[in-house]
Amino acid sequence: MTLRSEVTDELIRQGAVAVVRLADSEKLIKVVEAVAAGGVTAIEITLTTPGAMELIAEVSSVFGDSIVLGVGTVLSRNDAEAAIDAGARYVVSPIFNPEVVGASLARGIPALPGAMTPTEIQTAMDAGAGIVKIFPANAVGMDFFKAVLAPMPHCRLMPTGGVTLENAGDWIRAGACAVGVGSALISRELVDGGQFDVLTQRAATLKRSIEEARA
Repeated sequence: MTLRSEVTDELIRQGAVAVVRLADSEKLIKVVEAVAAGGVTAIEITLTTPGAMELIAEVSSVFGDSIVLGVGTVLSRNDAEAAIDAGARYVVSPIFNPEVVGASLARGIPALPGAMTPTEIQTAMDAGAGIVKIFPANAVGMDFFKAVLAPMPHCRLMPTGGVTLENAGDWIRAGACAVGVGSALISRELVDGGQFDVLTQRAATLKRSIEEARA
């Protein structure tokens, strides 16, 4: 089994990816510790975060294989390659860019490109995407997943945008292989207030919602 397939399978097994946008490295480490303690160990650091490459390298160094670290909001081949060099083990994008997918696959790393139509989804799958990110998912809704997967059951779809702690399980029931969760899990108010124990509780709630949906 290749690293690419191992990471893809692990993301699906985890069922949830925590999307993190924090420029403060000390708080970022505490946030990762907190959500991992709640059972969410797939972490995506977006490139919209100032100093993202350095933060990816730091988180990779601190946590190693105890988390599944990825990079998000990747729009170019150069950024994909730089993030992989920094320690990212999967590459997420809000769009489908063949060069980003190709750069990821060339390094043995899974690509999770964004799509919004059946044609885009299949094009991404044909290009080698392990999972296709449906973004913004709240613009299409859960019925879209059911409708697409009826004739295209081979597709592995992950919604991002509109996923909450409470409805994560509903997305799984609709056919999502995993969900991406940002501010609904990691709110700036909680981070700024140092309420990392609440982040752990939120992560546990998210995991529980997914596990109950899969039971």
